Amino acid sequence: MGYCLKKLEHFLRRSFYRLGYTVAEHYGYFIMIPLFLTALLATGFQRIKYEDDPEYLFSPRSGFAKRERAIIEENFSLNFSSNFSPSRITRLGRFARLLIMAKDEGNLLRSAIWNDIVSVDRLVHSVSVNLEDRVARYDDLCAIWDSKCYENNILGLQDFMKEIEKGNFSLSYPFMLNPETFETIVFPLFFGGVKVDNNTNIVSVKALSLFYWLKTNDAKETAEGALWEDALLKALENRDFGNITVARFISRTLELELENNTISVSPFFGLTVFTMIVFSVGSALSGDWVRTKPWLGVLGVLSVSLSCVAAFGFLVYIGLDFIGINMAAPFLLLGIGMDDVFVMLSAWRRTKLQDTVQERMGHAFADAAVGITITSVTDVISFFIGAITPFPSVQIFSLYTGMAVVVAYFWHITFFGGCLAFSGFMEKEQRHGLVCLKIKPKSEAVDAGCCYRVLCTGGISENDPWNQKDNKDHIIMVFFRDYFARILNIPLVKAIVIIVFMLYLAVACWGCTTLNEGLERRRLSRDDSYSVLFYEREDKYFREFPYRIQVVITGDVEYSDPKTQEELLVLLKKFESTKYSGSPIYTESWLRAWLGFVKRNQEFLGFNITSEEDFCTQLKELYLSGPANAFAADVRFNEEGTRIIASRFIIQSYNVTDGNADKDMMQEFRKVALDSKFNVTVFNPYFIFFDQFTMVRITSVEAICVSAVIMMFVSLIFIPNPLCSLWVVFSITSVEIGVVGYMAFWNVSLDSISMINLIMCIGFSVDFSAHISHAYLVSEGETPDERVKDCLYTLGLPILQGGCSTILGVTALVLAPSYIFVTFFKTVFLVIFLGVLHGIILLPVLLSLMGPGSCSKKKKVEDTPPTMENAQPFYVYGTEKSLWVDPNNMKIPRPRSVTTVQNGTTQVTPLALSRNGASPAGPNAIKGKHTSFLEKDLGLGTSSEISSESSLSKEVIHRRYGSDKVNDSGARSGPHVLKGYSNNAYESDNKINEKRRIQKDSNTGSALHIKYNNNDRYDDWDYPRRNYHGSRSPPNYSSPLRFSAPLVLTGGQSRHPGSRDKSVHRSLSLVAQHGSKTSSKSSRGYRERS
Repeated sequence: MGYCLKKLEHFLRRSFYRLGYTVAEHYGYFIMIPLFLTALLATGFQRIKYEDDPEYLFSPRSGFAKRERAIIEENFSLNFSSNFSPSRITRLGRFARLLIMAKDEGNLLRSAIWNDIVSVDRLVHSVSVNLEDRVARYDDLCAIWDSKCYENNILGLQDFMKEIEKGNFSLSYPFMLNPETFETIVFPLFFGGVKVDNNTNIVSVKALSLFYWLKTNDAKETAEGALWEDALLKALENRDFGNITVARFISRTLELELENNTISVSPFFGLTVFTMIVFSVGSALSGDWVRTKPWLGVLGVLSVSLSCVAAFGFLVYIGLDFIGINMAAPFLLLGIGMDDVFVMLSAWRRTKLQDTVQERMGHAFADAAVGITITSVTDVISFFIGAITPFPSVQIFSLYTGMAVVVAYFWHITFFGGCLAFSGFMEKEQRHGLVCLKIKPKSEAVDAGCCYRVLCTGGISENDPWNQKDNKDHIIMVFFRDYFARILNIPLVKAIVIIVFMLYLAVACWGCTTLNEGLERRRLSRDDSYSVLFYEREDKYFREFPYRIQVVITGDVEYSDPKTQEELLVLLKKFESTKYSGSPIYTESWLRAWLGFVKRNQEFLGFNITSEEDFCTQLKELYLSGPANAFAADVRFNEEGTRIIASRFIIQSYNVTDGNADKDMMQEFRKVALDSKFNVTVFNPYFIFFDQFTMVRITSVEAICVSAVIMMFVSLIFIPNPLCSLWVVFSITSVEIGVVGYMAFWNVSLDSISMINLIMCIGFSVDFSAHISHAYLVSEGETPDERVKDCLYTLGLPILQGGCSTILGVTALVLAPSYIFVTFFKTVFLVIFLGVLHGIILLPVLLSLMGPGSCSKKKKVEDTPPTMENAQPFYVYGTEKSLWVDPNNMKIPRPRSVTTVQNGTTQVTPLALSRNGASPAGPNAIKGKHTSFLEKDLGLGTSSEISSESSLSKEVIHRRYGSDKVNDSGARSGPHVLKGYSNNAYESDNKINEKRRIQKDSNTGSALHIKYNNNDRYDDWDYPRRNYHGSRSPPNYSSPLRFSAPLVLTGGQSRHPGSRDKSVHRSLSLVAQHGSKTSSKSSRGYRERS
């Protein structure tokens, strides 16, 4: 299996190499086609359908409350035009609710205050709306009870308020009869913050609740009710009500607030785009004005924006509803989309500058496309897993965002890839990255002005493409490799990282136990909404008796059977004895009332209710008949009227203080119903919303587990190492636990909004861990520490840039006055912050300790005959050296030369070792047989021609021609003898030139005189090929030992003194013989000519 996975990886890399090569050859098509498709798909927005129904969006499709409502609506119907009862509604319909308090927050039972309350009621009744055929007021649209509007009978206390204020009239709690109208007033339904004396008489009232119900029997009445609600809001807005304050709420408040949420975040989109452009341009800038890519930063933001437009337009085309939460998607996609842009730019920076643009694009795609494919696939999977959750808001958001990620991926490798190729051709032509004018490389602008060197230099020299001055690494990439990774590889630091991680995980697990669940209605409103005051007052004063619970019994039940009657009454007592039930005096039970009526009138009327038919007949004719009888709506008979098909009781909930209590109350009532022998259904219209409290935890855990398992297999496909894949899954789990735990401390609940982010968390956490694991696995480092350096050098900067870009992309959401969007920011911030820390700190440590090759703490040393890879050691002044040096990390010593004086002219000539290690005497000896052997086989030349034809070809090594003469003063004139760069050669140093002095012979210049250098040592050492990452060799490179300069002596002594001379030269001979078999064609050609 591992072999097949590796073959798959190689296939993907080859495929992406060919794709990158093709994009570079035809970049114009790859730029124009995505632009055309985006413009075409954008036309779909003309068919947009906005969905803002909170019940549809935030309640689960498979919620149990919807089945309960279906059962009740199947058996009972409520006519808003007659006998309306708020306790028996199954849908909230159209209504307005006012919560009134005194401005001084004192007692409402004062005449002046009550007069203002009555004035507000009159204002409500006077609100009118222009309809198609008439002008309608509240009295024309109100729900009907007993042939008149369902009124707030509590307002009838106005006639007694003066006496109440004087203390001459008492209000008996919890209910009383109006002495004038004989209507029952149930005070808990109207009063909040009630204080009573020892005689249960009301002393003071803090808040008053008034309901205004509208008819909603059909769609027309529903639409008319919506218009009246809007008119009421306008009438109450910014109005002074005298001694009272009014908090208002209508049935469409949640819908309007969802729409306002969308509007609130829209102005920040432009700010986010500007911020991302500034950050992207800044991230793409460098000190080299040819390789800097500011326009690619702008085009990267444009690529993400185009993908959002194209994806959203396509989904609108096919008829998918658009919701306000989708407005968070562009902010999110700007962040995660730019992550892929930075990875592609980093891969481009690591390509060899001397290659063609097509080759560089191929290598960049081979390096980056596999990584961004992993992240894109995992992100898409995580979003599409969210699309199968039972919450429509999560489904719709996940579909829009997942499709945008898919389109962004293709737009990155086509549109942005084409832009990258175009930028590469500009770079090849030595054009300024900002103004597109041709400029000089730094190595050729030494004599230019300061401003020109700072602002107008870059690229590589055409004549000298390998020089070190033009081939410098990105400073932050070097920082991650040479400093950050070095610190991270210290054993003590690794131990600290593990300890800190364990503490982090412990705190996160504790946070998970304190997490609240469910999306409260108030959190759907803007922070500056009028409804916030309403929710505050409702929670403070009206949570003691909040809901009327319907208990419905269906099925074949013998209501005439005394045993059945007793069992039903026992069932009612169980409901009334629960923790969240009010006193039995608040229960509406037709059975209890009917049996009491029969018992009181049995002797007088002579009832016979022993048979089921007689029971039903007597009940229907004697007790349920007549107008304004609420119990008539609680019993359903069969067509013959001989049996009861369904019956209903109403129970009052009590002391339900918050969202968690809402869930517990609902579950407790359902448990009593489930344990009963009867077919019992409990319901309240708000149960539709409470169902999310019970399902959000289970759904989140299921989605996270499924996502984690799928991510493990996806990671195993793209990262062909089971151990790395397991660490990826471990990182996902750790980040997920951290996000859930720490968002509890940040006042974020587990609801449908945060669940979206938790599902996204899977994809985001895979991004960083998969990048690092893949880079660690493909690294050619021989030890874990070297692999850590390689992976951080490769991806430390892109991960940091990607994390910052994602956080910047959603930072504007925190400015929106909305819990929805602030929650997005908080959870995405936690995901990205923890993901980055796991990616660049924890995961490298874990991989180095328990990853692939973690047991290889030292480089492998093979006991084989001398070869290029395993040369015999030699000694330099007591220090053992190996002649084999890795070409990517090789340090080359400075050569020495001898000075000859002939015919009055002083000539400096490189000096090579002979076979026996002795320095030849005289100019003829320098050109001798043994010297030429080493010159040819080790790439040692005494002229520019030999040097250019030896180990490296002319396209790699460029010699500076000219004689190297020493004048009478002893100073060297003319250019350097040889100049090698990052192509495994060397560059001579003026430091040695200044130290070297030539001793002229007093006689004729025909004799050879050698001046010994006082410091017989190797000078500074170079790190070649700094600009090139990886183990690929430059073009026509043949042997790591074929230097473009001779091994030389500064005098007649051997460079390797003492008894070790023989072993040294044996090693040189063996390596030279091997090198002669593997030399390049140009080298073989030279030896043949010799």
